Amino acid sequence: MDDAQVDAGGFPDTFSTARLRAERLAAGHLDEIHRMHCDPAVMAHLGGVKTEKQTAEYFDRNLRHWDQYGHGLWVLYERTGNEVIGRAVLRHLLVEDVDEIEVGYAFSPAFWGQGLATEVTAACIGYARDELRLKTIVAITAPANLASQRVLLKNGLVYDHETTIENVVWSLFRRHWEP
Repeated sequence: MDDAQVDAGGFPDTFSTARLRAERLAAGHLDEIHRMHCDPAVMAHLGGVKTEKQTAEYFDRNLRHWDQYGHGLWVLYERTGNEVIGRAVLRHLLVEDVDEIEVGYAFSPAFWGQGLATEVTAACIGYARDELRLKTIVAITAPANLASQRVLLKNGLVYDHETTIENVVWSLFRRHWEP
């Protein structure tokens, strides 16, 4: 990760890629996360539009994740911009009773098709591999979300199997590294 400022837990509070700037989720980001959760296009493959209450629960859960694990969700900006354009995540995800680390992302539609998801995913995966020394990382996507699946494949993840998480069927992708 370029220009990373690392917190005491080892994960960067902020980082930059060639075209993006990431900032640790903070209380001031609630309105931006809610804006994304109200966008039918953004949420089409992420469980659908969320209510204000559902967004608040999601937001609180992700703030607690940072407190508990020292890493989690980042909001994303264009490298020199001030508007939130997406989010990226490295967080714990329980998959079939196994605690995994998930990489994920979402962008506002105006920023789709520009390779930004591939770019931020590569940064997160590189950090997980090089700094955290993970042996594996996972990602989930809706089975019909072929664009997201292409991002994962470009980043070296491969389809593993379908799984159900919180009563939703997902395609699980995984990447392994040698110890």
